[in-house]
Amino acid sequence: MSRELVPHNRPIFDQLHPNVYKAAVGLVALFVLAAWILFDRQNDIGLPLAIVSVLLLVAVLLPWSLSLVWQRHQKDQSGPNIPFRDWKTGDFAVWGSKLRSTDAAIDMLLPLAAVAFGLTALGIVFLICASAAS
Repeated sequence: MSRELVPHNRPIFDQLHPNVYKAAVGLVALFVLAAWILFDRQNDIGLPLAIVSVLLLVAVLLPWSLSLVWQRHQKDQSGPNIPFRDWKTGDFAVWGSKLRSTDAAIDMLLPLAAVAFGLTALGIVFLICASAAS
């Protein structure tokens, strides 16, 4: 740990690390799996679950496909692969300011995690109450 109160010469990144995007996709997948596994107990729930699944699939596939197009047409193809350890110790550029990279990742993933884990907890409570009522 450094003795400096204000860290100097930390790298500034303008893009999230690919691991942050992978975590976001994992949280969306957890949300969809929890919805299908924990709430698919009635005959008339299949269509709303399918619609939610398609919307979330589009929400994941659209940014992914745009990133593939952007990477393909990027001028500098030999961009360095920055390890996650180095990325998280740096700063993240946000609209003329900067955040710590870990704070930026948390700000992005926290709403997704709250929804995914909240739905999972709600589904578990729903199953416990349904089994206790039977």
